[in-house]
Amino acid sequence: MEAEGTALTAAGLARLAGVPDAEIGRMVEVGVLVPRDGPAPFLLRDLHKLRLAVACERAGLPMDGIAAAIRAGRLSFAFMEASPYARWAVPSGRTYRQVSAETGVPLDDLRAALEAMGFAWLSPDEPMREDELEVVPLVRLAFSSGIFDRAWMTRVGRAYAEGLRLAAQVENESYRARFEGPALRSGLGQRRAMELASELAAEFLPLVDQALMGIYRRQQELIWVEHQVLNVEAALEEAGAIARPERLPAMCFLDLAGYTRLTEERGDQAAAELAGTLAVLVERSSRAHGGTPVKWLGDGVMLYFREPSGAVEAALAMVGQVPEAGLPPAHIGVAAGPVVVQGGDYFGRTVNLASRIAARAQAGQVLVTAPVAQAPSPGGVTYADLGELRLKGFTAPVRVLEARRA
Repeated sequence: MEAEGTALTAAGLARLAGVPDAEIGRMVEVGVLVPRDGPAPFLLRDLHKLRLAVACERAGLPMDGIAAAIRAGRLSFAFMEASPYARWAVPSGRTYRQVSAETGVPLDDLRAALEAMGFAWLSPDEPMREDELEVVPLVRLAFSSGIFDRAWMTRVGRAYAEGLRLAAQVENESYRARFEGPALRSGLGQRRAMELASELAAEFLPLVDQALMGIYRRQQELIWVEHQVLNVEAALEEAGAIARPERLPAMCFLDLAGYTRLTEERGDQAAAELAGTLAVLVERSSRAHGGTPVKWLGDGVMLYFREPSGAVEAALAMVGQVPEAGLPPAHIGVAAGPVVVQGGDYFGRTVNLASRIAARAQAGQVLVTAPVAQAPSPGGVTYADLGELRLKGFTAPVRVLEARRA
């Protein structure tokens, strides 16, 4: 990667940014760019300022208003020179076409993988970004090994991008709530707040990088161990060491009663804090009983369990623990049956059924379908038959039971 201190002419900066040469002069007049002395008055870091200004204008912000704020000392783009922004990629010296030829990855496959990962594809003869080049070795191995085709590479890439985008969004929300908002309310001013934020980011970001990899490795461990247990079980069955029973997975939906009203009464921030408390409780209880949270739904969560008994154990534990944690009471639905797994999400009739019966459960209730009650039952649990219910989306009535502690 080129050094941030690399000197550039106006034409060189315009070429890297993909804008007309005249745009550089306009940004100098506005005050976004401040040229230095010499024949190459700009630095590579000025590219980040230029990109931000272009993004502001595309978002509908008036450039004359930006200029006035800069002249009044209320705004400055100088904070973009701080070290955190040096992490942002710049164009490399290699085009998409060149990289395709060098790696043997067809252009269409390269494009599909990069777009799935959140990169914006340009024309084949445009230079690639430095961060795009960082993922090319993975893309090359994925295709050359034959393990991945374009469809699977796209699914994996999209999962990476969506997961990390969510992390970045929540980071930004925490920054606005815990730093930017209080700073501006104290009268610090937008310009100074942005400068201080850049200084703080320089301390945080290396630790964030390290923490993210630690979290990712932990999640890999959990998923891999679950898969390896299934493989060992299959090997023992083939060797005649065990008789593997027929096993139906179970889906579980947990919703909080009165969450919408609580949000209206106590505000979004309080609701977000309660959702965080719920996430910790659900993660702990589901993992303890062989389950995995699949999707967070604002006021609830969808979970997957290898066996119905684990889902029932976790559900009964959670309806007891939720009020103890200061949360509104929970109501839960559990259904057992085949599910379709795709892209880390779960689909099918069993999923829909669990959602429907969760909606019919009262506060503190755990409702289950008949296949759940007929599966091997956890100790100390009884089922009260509630009869057949008509559920939206299901033509035939569904037999529903309530799980209770004996």
